[in-house]
Amino acid sequence: MAQGVMVIAEHSQGVFRKVTYEAISTGRKLADQLGCDVAVALLGHGLADQAAGLGRYGADRVLVADKEEFKEFVSDAYVNALSGIIGSEQPSLVIMGASSQGKDLAGRLAARLNAAVVMDGIDIRLEGQDPIVTRPMYGGKVLAEVVLQGAQKLVAIRPNALEIADAPRDAAVEAVEVDGGEVSLAFIEKTLDTGKVDLTEAQVVVSGGRGMGGSDFTVVEELAAAFEGAVGASRSAVDEGWRPHADQVGQTGKVVSPNLYIACGISGAIQHLAGMSSSKIIAAVNKDPEAPIFDKADYGIVGDLFEVLPLIKTEIQKLKA
Repeated sequence: MAQGVMVIAEHSQGVFRKVTYEAISTGRKLADQLGCDVAVALLGHGLADQAAGLGRYGADRVLVADKEEFKEFVSDAYVNALSGIIGSEQPSLVIMGASSQGKDLAGRLAARLNAAVVMDGIDIRLEGQDPIVTRPMYGGKVLAEVVLQGAQKLVAIRPNALEIADAPRDAAVEAVEVDGGEVSLAFIEKTLDTGKVDLTEAQVVVSGGRGMGGSDFTVVEELAAAFEGAVGASRSAVDEGWRPHADQVGQTGKVVSPNLYIACGISGAIQHLAGMSSSKIIAAVNKDPEAPIFDKADYGIVGDLFEVLPLIKTEIQKLKA
């Protein structure tokens, strides 16, 4: 009979992604209510020494598949290996991040395991033994509560939506023998933009839109740097070629949930709101007092962003001095 909670760890360049800690903390809270353990499945290469550290967030066991073939994410290999681990451990609930990698894995694993799955969860609670997952729909206009039933259930949680909490355990690190099996995909190359804060995990995101008037995002970049945050962009700014698609926030871009989201020269189309409406605090700077973004914003400034943003940056620097 399926029982227990399992978390699938995610890492990049040998560093665990923040959403991994969020997933383990969430799993620990649910496991305490269910009276079971938390196991973490870790696929990678050269990460075994870091595995025990996951006990800080509530992991009882860390199942490590340490192989060269798992150093980089290849969905075929990861699904083959993880379905083997899940099949052996038989957890009733599997939690992972709703990153691009996590969404890929969740859908493939659900199909492979014939399991119930929910994407983009921003809260999980229990009703008896069944998890109830809250997820935004229709660009954040509706919060749906989805009840997961069945022997195995998969939840992909939105990065930054759930808290990280210390729940120290002496995590037992166990080596597991799995392989990637037959794959049709191969890892070829990865290009990283080093030095940038990951957009989906940033605590502060400053985004520019059509109101920027061109590719000079200096005022946005400087304000984001003052907050130690990330730079985002609306679809119109990306379509104009002012920013790369990797910076796009919205329905056809990335979904972010920072503590503070600052929309600069962004009108607030529903497609953009779909990507940032779950931010804790939303501030907007726009010349147009009728811009729809002000209906969503907690704070709004009607003014020229090229005059307003440097003033905000100066005040932030004073506070941090």
